Amino acid sequence: MMNCFAGPVPNMAAFVAGAAVIIAACAFSPSRDQRDGRFVVAAYYSGDTAEIDRYPVGELTHIIFSFLHLRGNELAVSDSRDSATILHLVSLKKRFPDLKILLSLGGWGGCKMCSEVFAAEEGRKAFAASTRDLLKSLGADGIDLDWEYPAIQGYPGHRFTPDDRHNFTLLLRELRSALGPGYELSFAAGGFTEFLHDAVEWDQVMPLVDRVNVMSYDLVNATSEWTGHHTPLYSTADQRESTDNAVRYLDSLGIPPGKIVIGAAFYARVWEQVQNKNNGLYQHGKFKDYVIFRNFGAYFGTIGGFTEGWDTVAQAPYRYSAAAGVFATFDDARSISLKTRYAMKHHLGGIMFWELSADRYEHGLVGAIDSVRKGG
Repeated sequence: MMNCFAGPVPNMAAFVAGAAVIIAACAFSPSRDQRDGRFVVAAYYSGDTAEIDRYPVGELTHIIFSFLHLRGNELAVSDSRDSATILHLVSLKKRFPDLKILLSLGGWGGCKMCSEVFAAEEGRKAFAASTRDLLKSLGADGIDLDWEYPAIQGYPGHRFTPDDRHNFTLLLRELRSALGPGYELSFAAGGFTEFLHDAVEWDQVMPLVDRVNVMSYDLVNATSEWTGHHTPLYSTADQRESTDNAVRYLDSLGIPPGKIVIGAAFYARVWEQVQNKNNGLYQHGKFKDYVIFRNFGAYFGTIGGFTEGWDTVAQAPYRYSAAAGVFATFDDARSISLKTRYAMKHHLGGIMFWELSADRYEHGLVGAIDSVRKGG
């Protein structure tokens, strides 16, 4: 056996400071997609029935409808609009037989009662049974848990306790027991160090799931008073958090590479009042905006004066307007192509992104992923 990450580290000082020792073994039990020879391209989707038909659905392997929520102890669709959207997504399987439609619980701010409900065996059992019944009634293929976050601070005001960590394991056990092998089971994981270290019992949960969707974005988020790369591929001397940092940590735990899906961002995060130093990177600032990829041209054109930058270590783009004091960090076609190549090179399960409604209808970021996947 050989080490999955035996190659050079782009920034050794940053990695050594923060990453765990890498194990020298890569031969693990594969996920079902790996067994089927599939590289996952999973799109989180929060749009409606009409919009989805404007996107290249044939270039996706999974669409994850976002989001469902708890109603009491049960998984529930929010309203009739969401029910109609899910049924339409499921109907796409007639044209794309290999497409999988998953339902996602939670999201940022969408899991207020998760800690309380999943602390009790009764709550976990009721949730698992309702999930099975809902998947069957809607014709969906599985569930993705996006609890932000077990055991650590997430959405302001939402309960979190150390017990969440093990309760999350118990929840996944209950779900796998209720769903059996016929339905897919995945979860979204924060790509930052605190989540990776403290939120999940990795050795216990990974045998239960088909994959983990690593949210390797928002690594610098709206709460930060400093700029940085919110979705970089590699760590730098100034920023430990990155896609590669998260993957290396999971690899060090012996998690099967084929069960790790990395994340891409179809949006920018923007700061204002940023000093004209180092092109605005790693500078003090005030969070300003969340901008979807489809609107980049109009948004950045309105502010004006932007210089496009590329961090050769992080392998990440950014823009800075010295005149306006505005800094933006995001993924683009180049960085997403590099992420896709990275996932393929290291035999990861695939790539996912938040979210499809942010892409252009033609010549968008989904196309950049597909081009690399098909050898472009």
